Amino acid sequence: MNGTSITVSGIARAAQVDRTFLYRHTDLLAQIHLAQSALPPPNMNPAAVTRESLAADLANAQHRIGALVARNALLERKLSEMLGQQAWRESGLGAPVDIERLQQQITALEQQTVDLTGLLDERDQELDAARHANRELFSNINRD
Repeated sequence: MNGTSITVSGIARAAQVDRTFLYRHTDLLAQIHLAQSALPPPNMNPAAVTRESLAADLANAQHRIGALVARNALLERKLSEMLGQQAWRESGLGAPVDIERLQQQITALEQQTVDLTGLLDERDQELDAARHANRELFSNINRD
């Protein structure tokens, strides 16, 4: 992007796609998050870094790690279920139609949960950016 911060919304806007497209393609989302973590925060003044801001950053990182661990567990469970279903179908036994319909509904609801979690993460990032801007503003006001 042209010197601006990297966000899911900004990339979706530049690519002329909906943000949910990026959330459905986890490989693209992972690349965006990697690019975000590689860039230093804009206008970062080393003198403005305080113990409290570092503690907040650590708490946010720990929360993100927890969310990623939960997502990893969900994906592992889904993979296990899918492999089990594939083995079940290949065995010739197959599941009754109503169970398959319920499994599809569960999968759709899990995807919706993942999408909403992604939106929540994006809102958290925007809130963190606003907090950072407020910290800088107050430190500039207090310096004057």
